Amino acid sequence: MSFVAKFAAALALIALFILGLVWGIGALVEHKLAGPDPVTIASGSLEGLREQNRLSAFAARFVAVSTSTQSQFGLQAKKTLIMPGLVEYHVDMGKLSARDVTWDAKTRTLGVVLPPVEASAPQIDLTQIREYGEGGILSTITDADAKLEQANRAAGQRELVRQAHEPVPMRLARDATRRAVERSFALPLRAAGLDASVKVRFADEARDNSEVWDTTKSIAEVLANRS
Repeated sequence: MSFVAKFAAALALIALFILGLVWGIGALVEHKLAGPDPVTIASGSLEGLREQNRLSAFAARFVAVSTSTQSQFGLQAKKTLIMPGLVEYHVDMGKLSARDVTWDAKTRTLGVVLPPVEASAPQIDLTQIREYGEGGILSTITDADAKLEQANRAAGQRELVRQAHEPVPMRLARDATRRAVERSFALPLRAAGLDASVKVRFADEARDNSEVWDTTKSIAEVLANRS
């Protein structure tokens, strides 16, 4: 091979190297300018929430008052029980999947659909229970006291459960949980310098006409298309 041919081949190799370098630099710059990937960040936040298993962001204290009466042999025994109880509200984050989280690049909105809020069984503080009333003679000759206490406690438990599922505490529990989940997704996005909003709703809530989830892909679909 002549010197000219070798020189031309060397120039061609150098040119290819420079083109490859320019392409690589351009791709790197484009990646830097594009910024962090919101879908990847949201996927990481999702895994973090799922690891918590049950997310509890709200608790409320209720008081039940129940009165029971026993009548036998023409005698009557009556007792009133005041029973406070603490109820925690939680969401089973293990039920949350990547299909429940969507990203709308057009509006830069992350949508999250949560499982319904659940109320725990009331936690009774036995030291705070108060009883009023006397069984009198009937309590002396029968087991009226035990029956009255059993009836009152069962009624008190039912009343605490009823209060816990009233619209106001359920709404407060949803709002507190919504804020906690919004922060869990929004903070990593903001830390990465992304200007994005997060909208959270519950699976048992009606959709708002302004919501964007029906027209977006879940992060599971986005990640699947990339693989």
